Amino acid sequence: MCGIVGAVSNRPVCDILVDGLQRLEYRGYDSAGVTILDGAGSASCVKRQGKVGILASALADTQFNGTTGIAHTRWATHGAPSERNAHPHQSGERFFVVHNGIIENHDDLRDALVRDGYVFSSDTDTEVIVHLIHQLSPHYADLRSTVQAVTQKLQGAYGMVVADSQSPDELVVSRSGSPIVIGYGENEHFIASDPLALLPVTRRFSVLEEGDSAHVTREAVRVFDVSGVEVIRAANDFDMKSDASDKAGYKHYMLKEIFEQPEAIRRTLEGRVQSGAVSADAFGAGSQALFSQVKHIQIVACGTSYNAGMVARHWIEQHVGISCSVEIASEFRYRQSFVHDGSLLVTLSQSGETADTLAALRLAQSLNYLASLTICNVVTSSLVRESDFVYLMKAGPEIGVASTKAFTVQLTALLMLCVAVCQAKQTNQTFRDEAVEALLQLPESIQQALTLAEPIKSLADKFADKHHALFLGRGDQYPIAMEGALKLKEISYIHAEAYAAGELKHGPLALVDADMPVVVVAPNNELLDKLKSNIEEVRARGSVMYVFADSDDHFESEPGLDVVNMAHANHLITPILFSIPLQFLSYYVALVKGTDVDQPRNLAKSVTVE
Repeated sequence: MCGIVGAVSNRPVCDILVDGLQRLEYRGYDSAGVTILDGAGSASCVKRQGKVGILASALADTQFNGTTGIAHTRWATHGAPSERNAHPHQSGERFFVVHNGIIENHDDLRDALVRDGYVFSSDTDTEVIVHLIHQLSPHYADLRSTVQAVTQKLQGAYGMVVADSQSPDELVVSRSGSPIVIGYGENEHFIASDPLALLPVTRRFSVLEEGDSAHVTREAVRVFDVSGVEVIRAANDFDMKSDASDKAGYKHYMLKEIFEQPEAIRRTLEGRVQSGAVSADAFGAGSQALFSQVKHIQIVACGTSYNAGMVARHWIEQHVGISCSVEIASEFRYRQSFVHDGSLLVTLSQSGETADTLAALRLAQSLNYLASLTICNVVTSSLVRESDFVYLMKAGPEIGVASTKAFTVQLTALLMLCVAVCQAKQTNQTFRDEAVEALLQLPESIQQALTLAEPIKSLADKFADKHHALFLGRGDQYPIAMEGALKLKEISYIHAEAYAAGELKHGPLALVDADMPVVVVAPNNELLDKLKSNIEEVRARGSVMYVFADSDDHFESEPGLDVVNMAHANHLITPILFSIPLQFLSYYVALVKGTDVDQPRNLAKSVTVE
């Protein structure tokens, strides 16, 4: 899986394909490749392990004038990162395929193809697809019907594009579980896994639905649904700027996105919080009527989004007064869960294509939920299209693999959800008033938190020789400690764990010594005195501590205790605000460690496979 780009044009497409791959680099990958059809019955396939720049250098010495081609960046699932495992994969000199997803029955298909004499040159599951196309092609009239027949043999997820050197003016696309968009131009058409790849050449896109396939030429795009019936998929203008993925002078996307958070919060609040309330249609037409019936909220998410859900559980149960469950999507879909009466399913995802979260939504549609709501950042995504209600985050593109602004916008949306449910039920007016006021103050409060960059940067050198760290929090700050630990391990490769501070004495305290830094989030709330006792327990074991504290806490730095004071703010938004210094900490420690901040090893931005 990772990034797909394809083009059928009346001009050379090699540079378009490579530029598209570079625009998808943020998704994370380990190798890249391109196939160009020359129009005379042959093709050139070039692949390289490593960055797209290495592939571009390999292509620079040769003039590729072909007007049809496919390209791919790979994030390894089956087979180690290597040139032989990079896409496109081919069968003979005729058929070529790029593929996102996982073919679950690839072992059985491979065994059958080997018995028929096919020789495999990679360790990937993808290669079975292209050999199946080669095997079945004599039995079908054209490439589209051949690909359609092959998909009937595949189990798993795929978004794929197929090229045939003997038919150089067409590409065939198929989508099941992995996103694909079609870009429209003048006498040229394009294919990608993300519209961002194609913004320099087109702003008009249609999104393939689950089970769709498409026949793409320079003159036309024909789309067929899962039953093979030709259908129309509406094309719409995409309003993102083509330079939205620029670093804008920042050293890394992650740093840029940390500093974009005040504006991202303003965008998500705009028109949705006004006149002392959350607007009735903030979560979609009819959402208020639905919310009045909700007795339980089930949140399903992965990674950072899961941590946001864990914060929301505190808000929902304390202020809305209904029960809330939060579950990791990959666990939710593989156990027999109990559906509470009057339960609303809420899915959280930046990309809207997170495979486990999407599968959880599809499972829930067969269960007895009142409805499904997604909080998502991508308007064209599968979660948005398949959920009953939608909250579009409007955070802008998030390029860095380690999520920052998407996390704080998710938290903002979840606090708004609490207000909206209370409004629908006409309960807890005090909370509603307080929350709306706090939300309106949030962008300025985050702006103030961003001034902590330099003080936190000075702490980072102290992590230079560290390999482990503990993060502590209590109440709604425990999930923030979880998020801080996740960020640190993601981009600095320091092993970090988070604990509810009261759990220290139940085991983790055995790990604490002078080589184990401990990071504490300490807002001024009803648990502060308890947290101070936990801090003393750690200090007595000789650990160096880093405390992010409310200025009203009256913590002071001393040997073995570094304190970073934050401006006092309303308790409802402190989980959002205290995530900011932890983002800075992980970023600056990663700089000290010399790791790849925006594209950390082994990780991908959009996890579209199980």
